[in-house]
Amino acid sequence: MTGLSTLRQELESAQAQALADFSRADTPQGLYEIRTQYLGKKGKVKAILKGLGSLPPEDRPAAGQVANQVADALEEAYQQRLVELKALEARRRLEADETDITLPGTWSRRGAVHPLIRVQLEIEELFYSMGYDIADGPEIELEYYNFEALNFPPDHPARDMQDTFFMKSGHVLRTHTSPVQVRYMETHTPPLRMIAPGRVYRCDSDITHSPMFNQIEGLVVDTDISFRDLRGTLEQLVHHVFSPDIGTRFRPSFFPFTEPSAEVDIECFACHGRDTQCRICKGTGWIEVLGCGMVNPNVFRAVGYDPETYTGFAFGLGIERFAMLKYQINDIRLFFENDIRMLRQFR
Repeated sequence: MTGLSTLRQELESAQAQALADFSRADTPQGLYEIRTQYLGKKGKVKAILKGLGSLPPEDRPAAGQVANQVADALEEAYQQRLVELKALEARRRLEADETDITLPGTWSRRGAVHPLIRVQLEIEELFYSMGYDIADGPEIELEYYNFEALNFPPDHPARDMQDTFFMKSGHVLRTHTSPVQVRYMETHTPPLRMIAPGRVYRCDSDITHSPMFNQIEGLVVDTDISFRDLRGTLEQLVHHVFSPDIGTRFRPSFFPFTEPSAEVDIECFACHGRDTQCRICKGTGWIEVLGCGMVNPNVFRAVGYDPETYTGFAFGLGIERFAMLKYQINDIRLFFENDIRMLRQFR
């Protein structure tokens, strides 16, 4: 037997033994170790190929070709078996992790919608059902939108009512969501109906005021809007949030962006005006809940609307105030402290 025939026989024998060992491997790691025994730098195939140097020069190309064929066949067999073992391992893992549906479920604490979000969603759903759009705008606002477009000239004393956070860039933290109304009118033509919920900021902090709080402001513009429309809308709002039987009254007030302006009071639900020592209404029998009025013509001019053609009304309310009254919470700071004892009451 020639040296080439002997080398070929050894390689084929090693191939047959490797294929048998591959088939007996039961894990990807075990299979890899077997591959290393045959195809590694110190494996059996490499050891056999060390005999190439003793062959006549004319036999070496043929011997090298046989060696390459064996190595390629073993690598292909290794890859096929690796795919099989990975699939088998995945199936075993799924069977081991299978859930027993007869076991009792794991109990977990049930959360709740925060009272402020609860009130906001209640109001949004009401106005959405009435055909209002829900709009949003930036909280860091230009002074123009926060003041001037709403009929607050630079030297207007009403600016002192706002307790504004001013920034060196010339921007402000918006003091109300009314700027959203201006931005909305700039991109929409009447008739329109919209509300603008969002966070606002003022330099004020005590048990009934927070430097950050939430507002919802609304706007309606058309060719024949009257104060009667405003009153009917806000009475529906108050009756929806508090009680269908609660009384309301409108008192004259002043806001630069509305004329005439009014504040809306609701009947005190604690004493109904019968207790002069009532802590909620201070003995008046009424509780202020929001401000409103007919849109000032100067606001229409700022956005390019003709005040001779269009009229409209606007209103604004504090969500915290509505929530404090609705749930009889006496300290606004409770909404932001995240005391679990308070929040779990709203499950």
